[in-house]
Amino acid sequence: MQTLPIRLTPGQDLRAAIEAAVRSQNCRAAFVLSGIGSLSTAGLRFAGAEQPTRIDGDTEILSLSGTVAFNGVHSSSHLHMALSTSTGEVLGGHVAPGCLVRTTAEVLLALLPEWEFSREPDAVTGYDELVVRAAGGRS
Repeated sequence: MQTLPIRLTPGQDLRAAIEAAVRSQNCRAAFVLSGIGSLSTAGLRFAGAEQPTRIDGDTEILSLSGTVAFNGVHSSSHLHMALSTSTGEVLGGHVAPGCLVRTTAEVLLALLPEWEFSREPDAVTGYDELVVRAAGGRS
């Protein structure tokens, strides 16, 4: 395992920037060890919801975790986040595209060069789920 600390700056899309950081390392499997910061707008898909809920206004990232897969062409991530609003309300769910950094986001990634992650349809859940393979097809 290799670690990669990154700092995101105002206006960056949280999810896209994390995926780009993993791609830049030519890594096919990574996960978020920790993440904190602030957002000016966010999108969270709550449990059981079909579509994300937009949260406009200043929020604080209380925690961020999940996995990032890169298949050589496309990135996919499964990230969860807990946010605090300006009134102290805490919300959490799946991170949707369009979460824009307000002042900063400090993220620590774990890169797993010996592994490959992908998302493939799962007949039991009906969702694309994580598939873990050794890099290069090794078992």
